[in-house]
Amino acid sequence: MTPAIKILCQANIAHHIHTYKHAPDRESYGLEAAEKLGVPAVQVFKTLVVSLDTNELVVGLLPVTCKLNMKQIAKAAGAKKASMAAATLVERATGYVLGGVSPLGQKKRLRTFIDTSAHPFKTIYISAGRRGVEIEMNPEALRAQLNARFAELTC
Repeated sequence: MTPAIKILCQANIAHHIHTYKHAPDRESYGLEAAEKLGVPAVQVFKTLVVSLDTNELVVGLLPVTCKLNMKQIAKAAGAKKASMAAATLVERATGYVLGGVSPLGQKKRLRTFIDTSAHPFKTIYISAGRRGVEIEMNPEALRAQLNARFAELTC
């Protein structure tokens, strides 16, 4: 059980855990998850950590089919610029390895922004904190648990 799953269980938040055999040679963990779980890729959200020009790390959750717009996440976070955070910073701040970073259960709780494309779905899939394990849950419940904000994050 990962820290992300423990948090949801302790908070009694409705969710489902899905597992699949992760192939280490796959480049896109999110697309692999969608394929192996048989769900639309637009419903599987990746967790990206960015560094703002204010030296703050923030999280963006967006569909695995999309690219993060750095100007959009910077604007949402009230900063001028954003760039992808270095892997070592991401792992140190979250406690997770790349490809298995969950927005839940991070060592240091980072401000989180969820792409508005999550709104139409009853549930979305996010990393459970380990490659090959996904959490399916309601996007509004996720927003509330993380005290996150919905924002336009993609082009």
